[in-house]
Amino acid sequence: MRRTSAVLAAMLAVAGAVIFATTAPASAAATRIMPLGDSITGSPGCWRALLWNRLQSTGYTNVDFVGTLPPQGCGVTHDGDNEGHGGFLATNVASQNQLTGWLAATKPDIVMMHFGTNDVWSNIAPATILSAFTTLVSQMRASNPGMKILVAKIIPMNPSSCADCAQRAVNFNNAIPAWAASTTTQQSPITVVDQWTGFSTGTDTYDGVHPNAAGDQKMSDKWYPALVNALSGTSTPTPTPTPTPTPTVTPPPGGCTATFKNVGQWQGGFQGEVTVKNTGSAAMSAWTTKWTFANGQQITQIWGGTLSASGSAVTVSNVGWNGSLAPGASATFGFLASWTSANTAPAPSCS
Repeated sequence: MRRTSAVLAAMLAVAGAVIFATTAPASAAATRIMPLGDSITGSPGCWRALLWNRLQSTGYTNVDFVGTLPPQGCGVTHDGDNEGHGGFLATNVASQNQLTGWLAATKPDIVMMHFGTNDVWSNIAPATILSAFTTLVSQMRASNPGMKILVAKIIPMNPSSCADCAQRAVNFNNAIPAWAASTTTQQSPITVVDQWTGFSTGTDTYDGVHPNAAGDQKMSDKWYPALVNALSGTSTPTPTPTPTPTPTVTPPPGGCTATFKNVGQWQGGFQGEVTVKNTGSAAMSAWTTKWTFANGQQITQIWGGTLSASGSAVTVSNVGWNGSLAPGASATFGFLASWTSANTAPAPSCS
């Protein structure tokens, strides 16, 4: 009898363990957020770093920024994956179905879209850009019927090479709310985030288009409440754990490296990016890269750096907000350039 009771007790204990194991709630999957746009989002798009860290510090730790592009520096730890493709037009991304591949690779729940600056620069009509937006939204919903979509009124633009761009941006922004109202659904809501109001090209950009440190902070501040509202019901604030210190390995003294990447190439033109990394053991306050184009390529537009060119010889130094690099940190600048018969990749040096 005692033996039977012992066996029965053991069987009940095993059954209880099985029931507990199969009914214990699994931890919620992280909410996947795709920052989508052009160089304002991705090159380097340091507003993303500020936004991610603010989410972490306010308890929204179960989030995952996603994209097929890697982090672009910014000098602070953050989840830097993104779809900020420098030089890209929303109309081209839509007509070439480029977003579908990015969505398939990353499976976002929320998309934050600051897009259209290059379309406005190219004098494409607001109605045409918004028609492309409709295509992009349809592709987002095909990927995830419950997609939450944040669409920005783009920041002001006043590049020296485009006297009409400032008013074009206003015209485009004015058309966004009505488009959003006609395209939003209960299952997949569209929220307009006003990045234009309160933003100054004179104080918040370094070239009339791309945000400086002050502009990055303003963009982060505008995104935050809209993103938190979108996270309601998909992500719950959780206490931020105290990080465990890790041993610091002292790198050898040294300078920096510069690595070139051909982001995309078309007939007669291409987009390049150069990543500067502090490989030394001390912080840097400034950097300069140099190279010589082998085939007479000419840079026509640059962001994130200050250009000085003489023939094929190119020198690019930091701008005010990305010169300071801690050991191991990196910064990226990008450019558009022309080419003719050949386009040999440059080999930049760094000092």
